[in-house]
Amino acid sequence: MIRRKKSWRDVLTLRSLRSQLLARTILIVAVLLAFIGFLQYVLMKDFLYRSRVDTMEAQLRTMPVELFAKWRTPAENGAPDTRGKAGQMQQQERPRFLFMPDTSIAVIGKDGTFTDLSAENGLSSPRLSAEVYVEARNTTDVPGRRGDYLLVQDAQGNEQLVIVRPSRGPRGNGSDLVQMGYRIGPLRDLLLRQLLIFISLALLALAGGLALMLPVLRRTLVPLSEMVRAVKRVDAGNLTERFESNQGQYEIDRLAVSFNGMLGRLEAAFAAEREAQQQMRRFIADASHELRTPLTSIHGFLEVLLRGAASNPAQLQAALESMHGESRRINKLVEDLLLLAKMDRRPEMELKDTALDLLLLSMKPQLRMLAGDREVTFNLTGAVHVLADPDAIKQVILNLFHNAVQHTDPEYGIIAITLSAGSRTAELSVRDNGAGMSKEQLGRIFERFFRGDSSRTRSSGGAGLGLAISQSIVEAHGGMIEAESEPGKGSVFRVKLPLPGQPPGRIGELPQA
Repeated sequence: MIRRKKSWRDVLTLRSLRSQLLARTILIVAVLLAFIGFLQYVLMKDFLYRSRVDTMEAQLRTMPVELFAKWRTPAENGAPDTRGKAGQMQQQERPRFLFMPDTSIAVIGKDGTFTDLSAENGLSSPRLSAEVYVEARNTTDVPGRRGDYLLVQDAQGNEQLVIVRPSRGPRGNGSDLVQMGYRIGPLRDLLLRQLLIFISLALLALAGGLALMLPVLRRTLVPLSEMVRAVKRVDAGNLTERFESNQGQYEIDRLAVSFNGMLGRLEAAFAAEREAQQQMRRFIADASHELRTPLTSIHGFLEVLLRGAASNPAQLQAALESMHGESRRINKLVEDLLLLAKMDRRPEMELKDTALDLLLLSMKPQLRMLAGDREVTFNLTGAVHVLADPDAIKQVILNLFHNAVQHTDPEYGIIAITLSAGSRTAELSVRDNGAGMSKEQLGRIFERFFRGDSSRTRSSGGAGLGLAISQSIVEAHGGMIEAESEPGKGSVFRVKLPLPGQPPGRIGELPQA
């Protein structure tokens, strides 16, 4: 047997179970890692934004309230605005405040004036809509916010995280607002770095998992590989191969049990086929032998007649009688063979309600005539009805009785016919006190052309088809026939037929009575 070597094309196209399991496992792990990375990015982003908001609120709480008042103009503080040089000096004397990097701050007066305090540091404060400021004076839930912060873009194109809170202090009672923003570029750089680290670690994990799973899968699939090699050793000449059914893997064990059952059935089928072939060869040889003997006899008598015996009336009469007897034997043999061929095709019997006791009583004179001087006894249970073909059952009874007659002494022979009925079957038995049979003969008694007593002539012993025909007829009725015998103690043949109302099938398949 040529073993096909696995190529890279098979691996790349995922044609092997190992590559498919590996690819699907890696795919599932990769999808899970991607989902975890996305979830981590979203959660970490919100966490960083909220942490920054808490930091900004803490910074606002630590700033002195007076600083915001110093930044206002006299008009903003409620004093008259003196124009001119003095007013300019007051604005120029406004104190500077050291802000943290990437931070913007602005004050929104109660009259809506917007003062950007961080423009001098390079990060301008974005001005929000008036509705946002009006809402912020009344509540901390600013419309359009992501929770308690806003993401807006300033004039320079920088995206800032912005919070708006009422100012503290005795003046204004919270009427002024303080807006604080933070450029989120550094936060996003941090998120990207974390994401790149996670992706790198995920790729390393996938590579490590791939390197570890290859030997693990190879070891896991060893039982399956062993099974494949065992299957290759199985052929028509080697059906005794069996698989280990306890390898620690449930699916492989179930597969092994199924394969063992299939191999057992195949072995039994091949054995039955070989036996059938041997029986067919024996059947053909026996049939040829049985037909050749009478044909040879007829041919011999014809040669005698052709050589002049036909002119002698006595020789002619003897030859004609002998040829007539041989022709009857041929006709009987051909009829039996045709009947067996018909029974092998499982013909439908013409079943009808049949009283077995009445059928046996009607055959009583015929049976006593066949028995001659032998003693015949009848022990019949009345009103035993079965669904059967009466003519076929008659043939079975005649075959069994004729077999008993052949194997019992003409003067001291005793033949007993018994009929009884159980809960499910009717039993008909034919017992004799003949020479009996050995176990080897008993095992072959229903074979075609088998004769238990080889010393008997064909004229008295028959062709050995009667019991085979009887078995075929009984099985066609859904019944069974069996024999018991011991050397020197006679034989008994039992026929069991199902009673009306029993499910279809063989008697051997029915529950015992």
